Amino acid sequence: MAGCPAPRRGRPRSAAADRAILDATRTALVEVGWSKLTMGEVARRAGVAKTTLYRRWAAKSELVVDAVAVLFDELELPDGGSLRADVEGVVLSFAALLRRPEAKTALMAVIAESTTDEALRRRIRTALVERQKRLVLDGRARAQQRGELPGDSADPAETERVVDLIFDVIAGAVVHRSLVSDCPVDGAWAATFTTLLLEGLGAASAPR
Repeated sequence: MAGCPAPRRGRPRSAAADRAILDATRTALVEVGWSKLTMGEVARRAGVAKTTLYRRWAAKSELVVDAVAVLFDELELPDGGSLRADVEGVVLSFAALLRRPEAKTALMAVIAESTTDEALRRRIRTALVERQKRLVLDGRARAQQRGELPGDSADPAETERVVDLIFDVIAGAVVHRSLVSDCPVDGAWAATFTTLLLEGLGAASAPR
């Protein structure tokens, strides 16, 4: 049919090669840092040709985003039996991920680089932010089934705004405390944060 792109030819992508490349990217980034990380170094460590990398990723920044996105995809939302337990659980899981050197180094590097690269910011939103909003969606649906939260608005745009806000508040707080303030996210902090999120400033400020 006119206007349809021709099918791509050649061998299909190897999942094993992709894993080796992403693993090598994270390891190299921790060992040599962003400024010294090159596509050639990643290819050498992964045991693939440099052309193999460029067929998959056009630039180092794209490669690093995908390398850290794989780690974020490991995050899960175990059913703690209540909304409070679910929030505390995901906060602690996220913080544990950020304590891993490969996740911390990669995330901070791409965020810093994205300040002057709009295309990279879009890739971060797509590969990291939008994909991890699944945790908020799953948690809200579970809490709604338990009767802990009201149902969704009839306006899908309003529901999307609420999901965005919840994600921004939780992720933003954990990233700031872990990576900016360099303070621990432990059980006590997670419990206080969850109280603030669910009950407001008054409840979180009350003496215990």
